[in-house]
Amino acid sequence: MDFGLVLQTDPPASKVVELMKRAEDNGFTYGWTFDSAVLWQEPFVIYSQILAHTSRLTVGPMVTNPGTRTWEVTASTFATLNDMFGNRTVCGIGRGDSAMRVAGRHPNTLARISEAMKVIRALGSGQEADLGGTVVRFPWIKDDARLPVWMAAYGPKALKMTGEEADGFILQLADLYLTEYMVKAVKRAATDAGRDPAEVKICVAAPAYVTEDDSPEALAHAREQCRWFGGMVGNHVADLVSKYGEHSAAVPDELTDYIKSREGYDYSHHGRADNPDTAFVPDEIVDRFCLIGPAEKHIEKLTALRELGVDQFAVYDMHDAREATIDAYGTTVIPAVNG
Repeated sequence: MDFGLVLQTDPPASKVVELMKRAEDNGFTYGWTFDSAVLWQEPFVIYSQILAHTSRLTVGPMVTNPGTRTWEVTASTFATLNDMFGNRTVCGIGRGDSAMRVAGRHPNTLARISEAMKVIRALGSGQEADLGGTVVRFPWIKDDARLPVWMAAYGPKALKMTGEEADGFILQLADLYLTEYMVKAVKRAATDAGRDPAEVKICVAAPAYVTEDDSPEALAHAREQCRWFGGMVGNHVADLVSKYGEHSAAVPDELTDYIKSREGYDYSHHGRADNPDTAFVPDEIVDRFCLIGPAEKHIEKLTALRELGVDQFAVYDMHDAREATIDAYGTTVIPAVNG
């Protein structure tokens, strides 16, 4: 199993680079960041520094979107980084929840994501792409250029499209039941489209907080540090409920039930441990969606995720124990999971 580190690009950027380097030294192979231009600093500028200060990390956004950047610019940025550092980027893409809403726009449609994925992947891999009537190709790109595009998804149509079109699937929660449900949906769609389902990489991303023991006090603190994640996922779930209804065969109740008490969301606290808009998230959801507790509990859950077909676990490291979590994974968790 690969391991990734996910960070927000809060200033100073040097701290983001430092944590990514620390992650690589501890056996992580992917470095991801949020991409929301109003809320955080520009990630692609920081990627160049991460790549320059590491030798093996593959970096990319979790996730960018096709609405805040023109597609040829996105592709050119990735291709330039790959030309400089040797095909060490991955394009995670999605609807643009925070990036679009904070800028006063609606998240992108699946049709737009589909079009963008094709253009960005083609241009970033040295092929031609049609930009709405004008066919272009980067004249400077090398023959061995490649750019995998991984799609974030929850709903049935997005899962189907991921299996049909994306190089990888990003699932932002670590609940075992829902992971099995959604991975099967993606793999089934890939098979139905005539693809080898094994070619679609599966990445589960969620907060991880390693405690010294399983005392009630330690677990309570860990839950409070990770409760924000249920609120972030709740934004996507609320969209699904609005589209498909509260109880729909298209979306499992295990995903939708917990947002009944959700009353609003302030993106200025998005992805932060002190988010005041996540009181509606119960302890049970924190335990199901995240990885908390002593190292052995992380190892147990990660082993179960791997058995469900997960190729990578990406640690959301937005809490008060960032360095400690990276180090605990490097010294204990990653070696145990990977034998």
